[in-house]
Amino acid sequence: MPPSRDDRADASAPRPVVLVTGGAGYIGSHACKALERDGFLPVSYDNLCTGWADAVKFGPLEQGDLLNRKRLDEVFAQHRPVAVMHFAALSQVGESMAQPGKYWLNNALGSLNLIEAATEAQCGAFVFSSTCATYGDQDGVVLDETAAQLPINAYGASKRAIEDMLANFGESHGLRSVIFRYFNVAGADPDGDIGEFHRPETHLIPLMLDAIDGRRPALTVFGSDYDTPDGTCIRDYVHVSDLVDAHVLGLRYLLEGGNSRVFNLGTGTGFSVREVVDNSRAVTNRDVPIVEGARRAGDCTRLVSGSTRAKAELGWAPRRSDMATMIADAWRWHQNGHYDR
Repeated sequence: MPPSRDDRADASAPRPVVLVTGGAGYIGSHACKALERDGFLPVSYDNLCTGWADAVKFGPLEQGDLLNRKRLDEVFAQHRPVAVMHFAALSQVGESMAQPGKYWLNNALGSLNLIEAATEAQCGAFVFSSTCATYGDQDGVVLDETAAQLPINAYGASKRAIEDMLANFGESHGLRSVIFRYFNVAGADPDGDIGEFHRPETHLIPLMLDAIDGRRPALTVFGSDYDTPDGTCIRDYVHVSDLVDAHVLGLRYLLEGGNSRVFNLGTGTGFSVREVVDNSRAVTNRDVPIVEGARRAGDCTRLVSGSTRAKAELGWAPRRSDMATMIADAWRWHQNGHYDR
């Protein structure tokens, strides 16, 4: 059961454990902070191939790989989590086009190990970090949860496969899941405790801030001939703090007996690459050096959510997902030297 309001007020009360895979990564570390704040004990399970041990600040770290079933079983037996929050995945679209086997092995097979370990440990609540990339490139289509899933790269295809696994295990073992298909995640913790850092960096806003700050020569804009008003890709952005708030709401929904459900997480507002750059100039008062590059294989023209289901059913209310706030929070994290690892 989720902790009651009295439990959260009593520091001595035992806290329900949530196993957070990828808890040392960008979104996972923010989720751990939100879980700790809400009365849970987040246990991060991470192989640290893309995560950082110093981002694990709100509960213990258990180092391990999803492909290591024995290690997973040990962690489930030791901590006896009431739920899993699954973020761990490879997520670079270009790499997934060039090395699809790597994505099917890590994302799909690793997730199968995790799902089987959870069901055998009788951990029956599962919150899954999926992606809008499962929808593929569907220009002119309102992307709500009923839209066709037509992924155009191995990253999106592997995530769709995991959604199918969860449905299968729901039917066979009663595993209940909340699946979040979300759009581009941006920003950083407003308190400055954690933020976004990847090596190599592939996300637009940190790449842009690197270029502003002289950490790279310029921001490369991949493709300027898309069928959009300014020729660059359009994406829906959501603040990482708003995103993880939705995950906690989804967790509570499951722990209170909710049935399996899929939710899109986006704002319904799309920004082109050039619009993001224009916003950054206004926030940072600095110019962004840009070079034009060719399109990347696997990139869609437009991905924008058309769903309000999470707001209607979970009570999710994004508070920091305007573009200026997302850039300002990321810029503050960036300027405080957290990128120097």
